[in-house]
Amino acid sequence: MSEDLPPLDLARPEIGPEEERLVLEVLRSGRLSLGPMLERFENDFAEWLGVDDAVAVSSGTAALHLGVRAFGWGPGDEVVLSPFTFVASANCLLYEGVKPVFADIDPASLNLDPEAASAAVTSATTGLLPIDIFGQPSDMPAFEQIATDRGIGILEDSCQALGAVDSEGQKVGSRGNVATFAFYANKQMTTGEGGMIVPADPAMAEVLRSERNQGRAIDMDWLDHDRLGFNYRMSDVTAAIGVAQVARLDELLAGRARVAEMYMKRLSGVAGIELPAADVPPARRSWFVFPVRLPEGADRDGVIRSLGERGIPAKAYLPSIHLFPHLAALGYREGQFPVAESVAARSLALPFHAGLSEGDIDRVASALADALAAG
Repeated sequence: MSEDLPPLDLARPEIGPEEERLVLEVLRSGRLSLGPMLERFENDFAEWLGVDDAVAVSSGTAALHLGVRAFGWGPGDEVVLSPFTFVASANCLLYEGVKPVFADIDPASLNLDPEAASAAVTSATTGLLPIDIFGQPSDMPAFEQIATDRGIGILEDSCQALGAVDSEGQKVGSRGNVATFAFYANKQMTTGEGGMIVPADPAMAEVLRSERNQGRAIDMDWLDHDRLGFNYRMSDVTAAIGVAQVARLDELLAGRARVAEMYMKRLSGVAGIELPAADVPPARRSWFVFPVRLPEGADRDGVIRSLGERGIPAKAYLPSIHLFPHLAALGYREGQFPVAESVAARSLALPFHAGLSEGDIDRVASALADALAAG
């Protein structure tokens, strides 16, 4: 490194003594799976979000997959979504033989553009899958209107947006749609791995709890199963971390917002970069990562190398997934979604977690400005 400073972490979970205490409680209990801690986590999460129920699963991808199955989407169906997302948003459809139909994104929010989504709806369309990218809430009122007009379902991919508030002042995932969340280690709260799905009604919740556990209903014997299911269980060890994290979720969100605010102020003086869109109250982003867009023509790989030489990790984030081989094979090609492709080519995720100091932010900003000037 060219600086006599320790390297920064790109991301870091905020784990404290209560997480340790509850994990130890589970280990000593002997109930490591399908025990009381799992139910406690589900109840605490639902209460925090303001919904009637929540079903914990092994990952955000598992939550999305079960959501697709809950709607009964399958071969011959099409679901409209953004190509600017993590690949699981589309893979969950492919698991059930559903065709992902991509539409371009809004250049400010970076979320699926409602007008583009509406134009992509055909007679084969059975659903919309809006994604709250980088923690920015989607325009759910617009998508709900499309869904009502066209008679189709909505599966919310809120895996990056726990704690966000939408344009009508509601917490993301609490509008009554089927919604999904993820708790990977770099998320707003973590369980290491894990996810949650918010069901539309009690009947759906019952099926979800069965399907996450190999198709066994709660009142069935251990080896009896009455439907196709999966091993999508969340362990009680994982749930214990979740219980502690939910209890301090407001604090965790505030810490990330504080770091994001420092970035917004400090990077506003770096010429050429585009910062995340400002909130339009009552909407409020939940900070998942801190992405910036480099100027057109900038050498992003060179910027990443330059930052790395100064102990500052950065990642090209996110790609436009319609160009991945298994999705391009469905007929997608470069140039179809120009906004998403431009954003994907220029986006850069900087170090982001609640432990970053003002000095750390100054260090990142200075290094980024130098890297751009040198390129």
